Amino acid sequence: IDFFYLPIDFKNKCNRGYVFVNFVDCRDIVQFHRQYFGQHWRVFNSDKICDITYARIQGKTGMLKRFENSALMEKDEEYKPLVFVSHGPEKGSR
Repeated sequence: IDFFYLPIDFKNKCNRGYVFVNFVDCRDIVQFHRQYFGQHWRVFNSDKICDITYARIQGKTGMLKRFENSALMEKDEEYKPLVFVSHGPEKGSR
C-alpha cells in the first residue's frame, strides 16, 4: 500500500468505522479481501462486519489532492493520512 487513512470523529474521539487504503499492486487486493471481508470486529466490542468497496476517489494522487487543502492537514500527525513510497528501493517507507 502507499496510502492509508482512518477518518476520526473528533467530537466523539473515535474512528468513523471505515478506512481508505490504496494498493500499489491490484493483485494484493485479493489476499486482503480474503482475510478481512465479512470478518467481525469483536476485539472492539462491536457487531460490525467488515465490508470492502471501491472508493469514489481512486489512487494515491487522487487521495493526496483530496486532502491537500483540508483542515485535517492542520491536525496532529497521528490523525493525518499515512503516505508511503510507491516504487523503487524506498518502496514502503514514509
